[in-house]
Parts: sequence; C-alpha cells; structure tokens
Amino acid sequence: MSRLQQNKKQILEGSHAVAEIVKNLKPAVVAAYPITPQTHIVEDLSKMKSDGLADFEFINAESEFAAASIVLGASSTGVRTYTATNAQGLLLMIEVLFNIAGMRLPVVITCTNRAVSAPINIWNDQQDSLTIRDAGWLQLYAETNQETVDLHILAYKLAESLMLPVMVNMGGFVLTHTFEAVEIPETSLIKKFLPDYVPPKDSILDTKNPRSLGTFAAPDRYMEIRQELFNDVAAASKEIVKQNLEFKKVFGRGRGNGLIEEYKTKDAEIILVAMGSVCGTIKETIDELRAKGKKIGLLKIISFRPFPDNGIARILSKAKCVGVIDKSISIGSEGVLASDIKRACFGKIKAPIKSFIVGLGGRDVTRAMIGKIVNEVKDRSIEVKFIGK
Repeated sequence: MSRLQQNKKQILEGSHAVAEIVKNLKPAVVAAYPITPQTHIVEDLSKMKSDGLADFEFINAESEFAAASIVLGASSTGVRTYTATNAQGLLLMIEVLFNIAGMRLPVVITCTNRAVSAPINIWNDQQDSLTIRDAGWLQLYAETNQETVDLHILAYKLAESLMLPVMVNMGGFVLTHTFEAVEIPETSLIKKFLPDYVPPKDSILDTKNPRSLGTFAAPDRYMEIRQELFNDVAAASKEIVKQNLEFKKVFGRGRGNGLIEEYKTKDAEIILVAMGSVCGTIKETIDELRAKGKKIGLLKIISFRPFPDNGIARILSKAKCVGVIDKSISIGSEGVLASDIKRACFGKIKAPIKSFIVGLGGRDVTRAMIGKIVNEVKDRSIEVKFIGK
C-alpha cells in the first residue's frame, strides 16, 4: 500500500508527485542518476523500492549516458521503463536518445527543465529539452504539478500505442520543489486507461526468437527509415487528441486537446504564446489586463513535438498582434518556440509575430514583465527582444 491516500487531493512537492505517479504506472525498470533539480524524483523512487512500496528493478547508473542506455536495453526486451534528468545530463544522454527514437522504443523520461552551461546554472529554463527537439521524441510541457502527473499517464499511453519515446517536461524548482494540491490516481483507475504493456510481436529482443534492433543501414535504406520516423511523429497529433479525450473521460479532468490550450483567445486582439510553468503567470496578467479593458489571450503549447501547426495558425489568425514568450534561445536566430510558430503561420496569418526571451537561467518572470511584452508587441521595429526586468 502507498503511504499516500489515493484519488484525493494532497499537498505534495512536485518531485514527489512525479515519483508517486511513476510508481503507480508500474515500470519494470527504473534507472537513476541524480542531477539537480531532478534528484528528489529518483531519491523518492529509491525509497519506495527500499520500503517495499514498489517492485521495479532500481538501478543506480554511473552517469546519465548509462541511465539512458539502461532504459534502452530494458525497453528493447519488452518492459516498461523510466528515468529522469535535465540540462547537462540530458545532453550527455543525447546519443542514446537518438538511438531510442530510431529503435522505436516506448521509453518515458521526465526532464526537469534546467539551464545549460556555461556559465554553470542550476535554475529553470527550457534550453535543455529544446536543444534535443530533433531527436525523434514526443515532447509534452506541463504548466502545473497536476498537469505534470497527468502528462506522465498520457505519456505512457502514447509511447506504447505509437511505439515512440515521450519526454514529459516540468519546470525545474518552479514545479519540482513547489508544493501544490495534487491528485494521484490509484493503479486500478490507471488500468482503465493504461493496460499492462504488451510489446508488439517480433519487436523485442528475445533469446528464444533471436533478432537485432537498430542495426546497420546503408544509404539505400537509411533515408526511408528516417522518413518513416518523421511521418509517425507528425501523425502522432491525432493520437494525442484521441487519448487526451479518453483521459478526460476516465479521470474527469484535463486541459485543452492535449496539443494546445486556449485561454481567453476568442475575442483577443493580442495573443501571447508560451509553454510550461510560465503560463500561470501569463494567465494572471491577462486577467488583470482584461479587467482594465485590454483584450489579451494566451495560446499554451502542450505538445512541442509533434508541433500542432494547423491549430496554432487557426487560433492566431484572429489576432492583430502575436508575442511568443520563450524560455530558450536559438543563438544567432530567435526564441526556439517563436521560430516554429512563425513557420507554422507562414502565409496563413496577417498579424506580426514577435519573439520575446524571458527567464533564462531561472530569472523570475513577473506580471510586470508580461505587461511590458503586451505593450511592446505592437512595436514593428522589434524582432527579438530579451525582457530581463
């Protein structure tokens, strides 16, 4: 029995809430290497194992590269797996992350988003996960700890139905070390949505049926294999919408359609676009500005990969101005999210799209800063602007 009362809201630290839901999702193998601010997740999972509350195999790895390799190997034998990391740890995993996606393994990783060195910084931004956006993983971004919990359930359903790896992203410290009211579903309810994992036939390593995974591909085959991965990740949008709807039916909650969430966009003249925990501050600012008569709305991106092009263009076509708020930067270009928003909307909307960079290295993002963005989004001379105070 869990030490928590299931299916009722409790005040939990974000990291502990993740550990609780991962335990209830019953992975067979958990690989762990600590890195701030992810450490509490794997610490809690280790304690659950030692206290007899979980029966997964808990493996202490010697590095993040090793942790990723462990879940790759375990997943290739047809079992559910889990690990977590961020920042330099995620970048150390990058070779293995490409292999996991290329081998079509349904691995789930939590990335507790953290700034990338140098200089050394342990606080939150989204540079780490967005740097590996092209590895072939589905990427989901949470605004709150409840949404983080729910996205882990959805992530395993998507991974195992699509045979694609999924990364759930939550704000380091902003969510991982924040206490919020969270409901942790018990395993009996989870099973209504997520049955036991049964790998597709002939897709795993088995000594009784020898085969190879991820082997050599010559030029006459490699491109087709990569195109197949590209097509399947792009097509995952439909499955995300479908499974998000089913999630709402089973658990009685959920936001948006699994890809995006609209907040007061229907009559908005200015629409801000963002993803992750910063969306909470943006929503509060919108409420304040609307009370003063300003028509502002928010388009929250939940799924960054696959990127929901059509839905984005449809919503933003109603706006007079669009401001994309990024907690990342593509050096020499603009915000990473802004770049994809512009691509998705090219030739489809008339409103100018401006790129605003905030919160790098854990800098506080305040309502005053969001208000400043609202005031400056109409300035046609701005293309990319860092808002620091």
